[in-house]
Amino acid sequence: MKKLALAAALSLAATHAFAGGMAEPVMEETVMVEESSTSSSAGIVVPLLVLLFVAAAASN
Repeated sequence: MKKLALAAALSLAATHAFAGGMAEPVMEETVMVEESSTSSSAGIVVPLLVLLFVAAAASN
């Protein structure tokens, strides 16, 4: 009888440990890095072309 009472007490203690149920899994967000496909001199080319066209229009 003592073994049955001990088994019942242990089973009740074990069920209280899991009373909250399973927790939702926490997944970390993946960091995406976008690399630019243009070269570093592309930022200089466009203003130089604009300056060239303005100079050509002013010379006429």
